[in-house]
Amino acid sequence: MPGLGATPETSMERGPRGPLTLIALALFALVAFASFVALGTWQVHRLAWKRDLIARVDQRVHEPATAAPGLSQWPRITAATDEYRHVHLSGVFLHDQQTLVTASTALGSGYWLLTPLRMADGAVVLINRGFVPPDWCGRKASCVAGPEGETTMTGLLRMPETRTFLRQNDPAHQRWYARDVQAIAAAHGLGQVAPYFVDADADPTDATGWPRGGLTVISFPNNHLVYLITWYLLALMVAVAAIYVGRHEYRLRRSLREAPAPRTVRS
Repeated sequence: MPGLGATPETSMERGPRGPLTLIALALFALVAFASFVALGTWQVHRLAWKRDLIARVDQRVHEPATAAPGLSQWPRITAATDEYRHVHLSGVFLHDQQTLVTASTALGSGYWLLTPLRMADGAVVLINRGFVPPDWCGRKASCVAGPEGETTMTGLLRMPETRTFLRQNDPAHQRWYARDVQAIAAAHGLGQVAPYFVDADADPTDATGWPRGGLTVISFPNNHLVYLITWYLLALMVAVAAIYVGRHEYRLRRSLREAPAPRTVRS
């Protein structure tokens, strides 16, 4: 007797699917399987690329400082080949044209102090001299004198930031949230400015403690291994489901073939 609420049709095992339905299911499974495998393989390449990038950046950071790219080299500078290079450069700081850029660091919230450095050939490089707290100098970037005369410093070459999440620079009101080299240069009328800035190394000889250099965070999210495992597992699930459906359809058809022919009752 069928269960409560069941009908004779629902209590009986359904018959095999039709050819068109099976073809549609097979095509769907094939496309899904190929797509998941392709995505997983792409993540394999991304994982190799990310590991190579991390290794190259780590090597650059710990190499001895080399001369910062000069004016003739500026057009060839790229993030892939130059960012996080350990460099040294010399020039005169333009303290009257410093800029405070909002920052959040391991020391808390405050500002990066960006000071233009004019080199012997007249070119200017923005130097992020380091972090200062919110109440530093009454939030006046020019009230505390920095190094005077010819100064040599070392640091990490960084590529400009054009914007930050949810907030945009407001040069007219001197509100800076991103270290946008060209925008800062234009606001101060600096002229020829390098297409990069330099995060200054920590200066253990600075007794004042501010600005505090050496706070560059070098972190590259690397979730590609998780992603590739996920895509390959989805491909495996599709393959297992396709095999299950195929075996089930085969058994249904075999049962129909092996079923005894109905008896003919003669009157």
